[in-house]
Amino acid sequence: MKRALLAASLFAFTAAFTAAPAYAQATAKTVATVNGKAIPASRADLLLAGQVAQGQPNTPELQAAVREELVRREVLSQEAAKKGVGKKPEVLNQLELARQGVLIGAYLNDFATNLKFSDADVQKEYDSIRATLGEKEYKARHILVEQETEAMSIIDKIKKGEKFEELAKASKDPGSKDRGGDLGWANKTTYVPAFSAALVKLEKGKYTEAPVQSNFGWHVIQLDDMRELKAPGLDEVKPQLVQGMRQRAVEKHILELRGKAKVE
Repeated sequence: MKRALLAASLFAFTAAFTAAPAYAQATAKTVATVNGKAIPASRADLLLAGQVAQGQPNTPELQAAVREELVRREVLSQEAAKKGVGKKPEVLNQLELARQGVLIGAYLNDFATNLKFSDADVQKEYDSIRATLGEKEYKARHILVEQETEAMSIIDKIKKGEKFEELAKASKDPGSKDRGGDLGWANKTTYVPAFSAALVKLEKGKYTEAPVQSNFGWHVIQLDDMRELKAPGLDEVKPQLVQGMRQRAVEKHILELRGKAKVE
């Protein structure tokens, strides 16, 4: 899981940062010279592109801010070099980690960019996700407690006529307890497997007559309503599907390289 998250974060960062084109239309090769050392325009382009990729409009003010940022970095870098900061072991290690991060990000972005998926591949991915989601959405309520005996007591109270919504005030789920346990409309994949399995077996208006255990605790579940799931069409979600396919391919590639590596 951690490896997958690492790959996803690296890929997402790199894709967002490097996908943007250069926006600083600098005619000179440098944007400034600090104490005789030139700052290349390409560095300003890169920093500016990163800001634009994050939603900043490309304005003269932003370009000026980027230039000033680079000047300050250069001033401080030169001063740090004079003081020998760059020779400290901990600094050298941080610089190496930063270098590796940039190199890895660029490599994974190149790898992901060069991946090609056919229309049939994307259709298969879409069909797979649709099958996983199922054909229905459910409007459910639940009451979450820590002990099975608590859940059984709640079920007994419901059988005796007490309102589910009132009993839900004792729920350990802060997100739904004040709404009578209402979880809103969702498909079955929204919930953990044990919860989902119990939910889809219920008839409209019924509740689980035996407590349902999950990693969160014990649930009493009530199904208020169900309806046909209206999923978006393939054309609407194709970019997200391709992005997900690229990300999984990157994760697989990382694991393959790790498996081939000789680690002593």
